[in-house]
Amino acid sequence: MSGDASLHKVLIVGSGPAGLTAAIYAARANLAPLVIEGEPSSTSDQPGGQLMLTTEVENYPGFPDGIMGPDLMLRFREQASKFGATFITAKVTKVDFSQRPFHVFVGSTKYSAASIIISTGAQSLMLGLEDELRLVGHGLSTCATCDGFFFRNKEVAVVGGGDSALEEAMFLTKFASKVVLIHRRDSLRATKIMQERAFKNEKISFLWNSHVSKIHGHSKLSGVEVTSTIDGSRSNLDIDGLFVAIGHRPNTDLFKGILDMDDNGYLRTVVGSTATNIEGVFACGDVQDHTYRQAITAAGSGCMAAMDCEKWLESQHS
Repeated sequence: MSGDASLHKVLIVGSGPAGLTAAIYAARANLAPLVIEGEPSSTSDQPGGQLMLTTEVENYPGFPDGIMGPDLMLRFREQASKFGATFITAKVTKVDFSQRPFHVFVGSTKYSAASIIISTGAQSLMLGLEDELRLVGHGLSTCATCDGFFFRNKEVAVVGGGDSALEEAMFLTKFASKVVLIHRRDSLRATKIMQERAFKNEKISFLWNSHVSKIHGHSKLSGVEVTSTIDGSRSNLDIDGLFVAIGHRPNTDLFKGILDMDDNGYLRTVVGSTATNIEGVFACGDVQDHTYRQAITAAGSGCMAAMDCEKWLESQHS
């Protein structure tokens, strides 16, 4: 195989807030990290991660007037580059962590590294409808915490039936005038206590045995078509916002059978650390966090991964 003959001290796979923050810290520690940032696509393993699919970010500290998601990620990248991080815009196709140095492959090209930081993120499961991705950030969202504020005194809908969907719906009642929860069955999967809270909330109504079959809107979402799962009848729902809460999928296919994962595919890290089960391999951001999933928490864990990695590298030479 052809390859990069040089040995990198740190190789970072992925480039969302976690990976780019790890790159900033590693670069400032003179570790000259190589970042394989992914390739442009419609999913969250693209350069910059899920924030590349969002519009205005108003909850990231330091930007009181808000900032566009892609602009924020560009600033992260420029800062990492300024301190000495280098970038390859490509998708990792295979990894070999069976021995050190570790090997990461992009097609037939091999990159070798003394340590690895994984920040491949997670992607929100979508409905698979036409125009869905085009309207993300324009009335369609996968994160109430991120975007709920934009729907003050407006009518919105949430798709899903688990705890996450009910948490989204409950949060949205702080802003929206009305929240409709659309579920394809006649009962919820959510825990009983979450169901009780939702049923008691006067702002939440339920549309049972239904699924969203079409999204309306050109430059902005203006409503949805809902189809009955019982008789196939269709109706239109006029709403200003649609929140898809049917789950997340971590981007961990590369690491199956190599790194420890939980039942949902998220990488397991040592409590109080970003270390994985393989010494010298660290994980940060949404690829190992299924609880918070925010840019700021991803950035924080990226900082932790770089510091854990630096300390581990130093221990190898002592």
